[in-house]
Amino acid sequence: MLVGFLVFLAHTTVGYGDEGVAEFFNTWLYNALLLGAAASCLLRVILVRRERAGWALMGVGLVVYAAGEIYYAAAFAGGGEVPIPSLADAGYLAFYPLAYASLLLLMRERLGSFPMVRWLDGLIAGGAAAAVAAAVVLGPIVDAGTNGDTAAVATNLAYPIADLVLLSLVITVSALSGWRPGRSWFVLGAGLVVLAGSDVVYLLESARGTYVEGGLLDAGWPFGLLLLAVAAWVDPSVPHAQELRGFRVAIIPAAAALIAIGVVFAGRYTEIPSSAEVIALLTLLAVVLRMALSLRETQASLEVSLRDSLTDALTGLANRRRLMEDLEAQAATPPASHNVRLLVMFDLDGFKAYNDAFGHPAGDALLVRLGGRMAACLPSQGVAYRLGGDEFCLLTECTAAEVDAIVAGAVAALSERGDGFVVTASQGSVLLPSEADSREGAMQLADSRMYANKSRERASAVSQTRDVLMTALRERQPELHDHLLDVGEMAVRVAAELGLEAEQRDEVRRAAELHDTGKMAIPDAILNKPGPLDEREWEFMRAHTVVGERIISSAPALVPVARLVRSSHERWDGSGYPDALQGEEIPLGSRIIAVCDAFQAMVTERPYSVAMRPARALEEISQGSGSQFDPRVVEAFRRVGVSPEGVSRNAQSGPLTEILS
Repeated sequence: MLVGFLVFLAHTTVGYGDEGVAEFFNTWLYNALLLGAAASCLLRVILVRRERAGWALMGVGLVVYAAGEIYYAAAFAGGGEVPIPSLADAGYLAFYPLAYASLLLLMRERLGSFPMVRWLDGLIAGGAAAAVAAAVVLGPIVDAGTNGDTAAVATNLAYPIADLVLLSLVITVSALSGWRPGRSWFVLGAGLVVLAGSDVVYLLESARGTYVEGGLLDAGWPFGLLLLAVAAWVDPSVPHAQELRGFRVAIIPAAAALIAIGVVFAGRYTEIPSSAEVIALLTLLAVVLRMALSLRETQASLEVSLRDSLTDALTGLANRRRLMEDLEAQAATPPASHNVRLLVMFDLDGFKAYNDAFGHPAGDALLVRLGGRMAACLPSQGVAYRLGGDEFCLLTECTAAEVDAIVAGAVAALSERGDGFVVTASQGSVLLPSEADSREGAMQLADSRMYANKSRERASAVSQTRDVLMTALRERQPELHDHLLDVGEMAVRVAAELGLEAEQRDEVRRAAELHDTGKMAIPDAILNKPGPLDEREWEFMRAHTVVGERIISSAPALVPVARLVRSSHERWDGSGYPDALQGEEIPLGSRIIAVCDAFQAMVTERPYSVAMRPARALEEISQGSGSQFDPRVVEAFRRVGVSPEGVSRNAQSGPLTEILS
């Protein structure tokens, strides 16, 4: 087809050959190119599954167009007057609706669905182009085509109108793609624009009597056909349409409005078809509608942004910003008579352990569940907030007599128990305006009361559980109880030397004091056996850390302590138990306990061993550095102060190496 087109172009440019040669080019070669374009589209339908319907319509449209052209060449080759309309006109005009349908199908398959504003952008751009084209070319064409009967007039007017619709549709599709139609769209649109443009120029020149057959204009149709043939085989993918934002949203409507206004303005001073003015006015109406939709979208976007800025994304509750705004607004109006405003802050207890045990998705689901329950239990005028993490808050107006019930109901709503977990809530409440006269003061007071409450509850729960277990150990084995207290004393000093924070040091102390809790499940015959243990007895002994973890973790507040207990007999080189952890895999607290426990065991008299002198025990510890013990912990142990005997809890302090010397 490319070769045929180049030959045809050369003929129209140079005009060589006699009348027979001209007939070959204008009839045979032209129709061959037309049928070649139809064959290219239909061949694609056969070979490629994607977009079959769209290309089938385009191929059929080209076939009927070719049929009209062939009929025209066969029926009117001898010259004479050509009747209007004729079967040739039926073939020509049938191409247009098939081409429209083809474009719409291809657009739907490639671009999908679009919002109304994108459709309006396309219609506005196409309308502006159609108004300009109608103003420039439609007048002379209409004037020339109004001679004859009604059927002839309708036929003559159908061509320019169909071409203008085709041009508008191509521009509309380009606008729908965000003016990034892709290579296939570009070639296809260019082919249709060339065909429609050639028709318009031909009609305009025919109306003015300036058309010359065999001129360069005749190459326009074969060139458009060649582009359609190529478009069928170009990659149909369309780049992702960029969302227009800011000033760029108004570029297309503003430019189209200026064009439409220019057409209407020109109609006041020059003679242009009334249809051009009508199209221009319709384009302006579409621009007004587009601006109204844009304003509505902007308003909706602002409302969504404002709502999102005041809402917690996870739970859907109000967020900290909304709380501060509500406190500010309520500070300006006093509560109703005999009422108070209640501000309560909550912090979940046990949530971190739940998150660690069940994973973050389960933790998020728990927060959503608890937040929803708290919001549901509040009075109708109350508002529930999530401040972030596992912190919640409520603000409501109530009577003084209702305060305790509201707080208790919210605490219950924020609590949940299940297999292996307990989540509760600590709270701090403030009555406004009697206890705070500013939002900052109210938040600070509620926060301090909440954490004071949290600290008391945690300390109470941990201490009570620890005391119960230590009492049980003392009743079971008095000497083991004293040993554990000594290990705890040394472990907390080593933890401080290593820079652990106060809460971490407390966990290390508790774990050191409770690390042998599991030995309560081991028979005395094994614990007090004077000789070496056999393999079965060692299995009992190696299980005591797991048993201890299970016992201790039954108290939710001691779950972090239970993890340290489980790993307290792991070795730095990975040969320990129960999990064969090695190096940094072992929790630091467990590594500290291992060193302190080993030292205390060596300097204590046991049924199965004689107590070592502290200096000798220190040598043993040093020899195990890098194999049994963490070298960093061993060095810290040597630096901290213990008693000369290594066992007394009321010892003089000083570096261990100095005391032993």
